Amino acid sequence: MKIGIIGAGAMGSGIAQIAAQNGHRVVLCDNSRTAIEKARQGHEKILARLVEKGRLKTGQDREIVNRIDYTSSLNHFDDCGLIIEAIIENLEIKKELFKNLSEIAPDDCILASNTSSLSIASIGSAIEDAGRVIGIHFFNPAPLMPLVEIIPAVSTNAEIVEQARELIDSWGKVTVLAKDTPGFIVNRVARPFYGEAVRIYEEGLAEPATIDWAMTELGGFRMGPFTLMDFIGHDVNYAVTESVFKEFYYDPRYKPNFTQKRMVEAGWLGRKTGRGFYDYREGAEKPGPDRDRELGENILWRILVMLINEAADALYLNIASRDDIDLAMTKGVNYPKGLLKWADENGITHCVETLDRLHNEYLEDRYRCSPLLRKMSREGKSFYGEQ
Repeated sequence: MKIGIIGAGAMGSGIAQIAAQNGHRVVLCDNSRTAIEKARQGHEKILARLVEKGRLKTGQDREIVNRIDYTSSLNHFDDCGLIIEAIIENLEIKKELFKNLSEIAPDDCILASNTSSLSIASIGSAIEDAGRVIGIHFFNPAPLMPLVEIIPAVSTNAEIVEQARELIDSWGKVTVLAKDTPGFIVNRVARPFYGEAVRIYEEGLAEPATIDWAMTELGGFRMGPFTLMDFIGHDVNYAVTESVFKEFYYDPRYKPNFTQKRMVEAGWLGRKTGRGFYDYREGAEKPGPDRDRELGENILWRILVMLINEAADALYLNIASRDDIDLAMTKGVNYPKGLLKWADENGITHCVETLDRLHNEYLEDRYRCSPLLRKMSREGKSFYGEQ
């Protein structure tokens, strides 16, 4: 099968690399010739490094690159079996692209979006045969991150879901099935990792370095929330938060914060600009944490219980299965363990009591407990068996 990829940025070029490494002929398209050339050079460098490390045989790197056709014309997509767009997160631009693709691609070609939060149903509405439109959401960097969210719209044909998942599974990826709702699984469930961390900082309870220390040293997360936001880029992270907040009809649980908004406005976007929550300029010293273990454990539990609540609500609303939710968070954002499994370990009743205490203290709907957690506590149940 010939695979088409639109968008030669980090995500698009990464997906193209995966497809080519799995033996497919690939067309990588971008309207920027600079981006196309950068992608080509990037592939050559990355694959040569894999040869040096012994992960590819000598000459395989050249074979893989030769499977990729680098172009700026959509006309090369007329014989593709699957096309994945990985362009700017703008609904109208994506809809216009899909309309054009539907006129070029074969009738049996699957048209997929790599969007992280936009409506697949809305994207599909741009074409007459919306049944072949699906969400296939990779995580960055695509060649390294195992998780891929498969998101059918209400209009997606069942056989398209099976075909897409079977193909992505054959690439060695871990697929999970998610309902077409804002943020799908990962970007929905993960919002408190950032939002609650910033809220703790805004309240003056702890500095970013201390909160990051609590989450990594005590919680086992690979990156603390502030380090991760700086790494992702505040323009990107804040835009996703804002999008999820709007798409959930301004639910207070997803409310953006002024701290990050002001950083975006100031151009302090994180590592890529040299300033974020931390100063990355040459000679700058990174502040150390307050290693107060009691404070750290309180920070960890407050953020963790909010994540658990979000995961439980995703299950309650049938966004995904129990196993897919836990799998998504461990394979998509490298959480040390599944949140629903973590809930069992800490006790469902303890989760409910903590959320009720926060809700009573702040009187904000942000801290409302998921009906599923409350019901499970009342009935003495756990996610993975009886308590």
